[in-house]
Amino acid sequence: MTTIVAQGTFDILHPGHVHYLQEAAGMGDELHVIVARRENVTHKDPPVLSNRQRRNMVAALDAVTEARVGHPEDFFVPIREIDPDVIALGYDQHHDEEKLAGALEEAGLDCRVKRASGRENVHDDELLSTGKIIDRICDERC
Repeated sequence: MTTIVAQGTFDILHPGHVHYLQEAAGMGDELHVIVARRENVTHKDPPVLSNRQRRNMVAALDAVTEARVGHPEDFFVPIREIDPDVIALGYDQHHDEEKLAGALEEAGLDCRVKRASGRENVHDDELLSTGKIIDRICDERC
């Protein structure tokens, strides 16, 4: 059995998230998703939705075997618990594949890192970014 881990913020689920998780699920037999804790998101604005709500939304997707909120201090704790064969990165996630692979090796974790493809816009008005969704809401409703 091949176990895959995907991770992300998943604030305001959109078709880009679904594409990423479906593609990640296609890399193996089980897909475990680690949802970033709000307090650990430092590379962009913090999520609007709570940790619990984002985890519950991700867990509701058919492609996902299990979803959990990340560890408060150590990124590798859930990775060790899951013991994946592959960590699937989203096409635009900020992680450097080689650095992540090196950090996993240093931590004694034997798994590959693969990057998922991006989702093409199917419709001209389709928004594939939480930030763009929030911007549209603010432009049209604020």
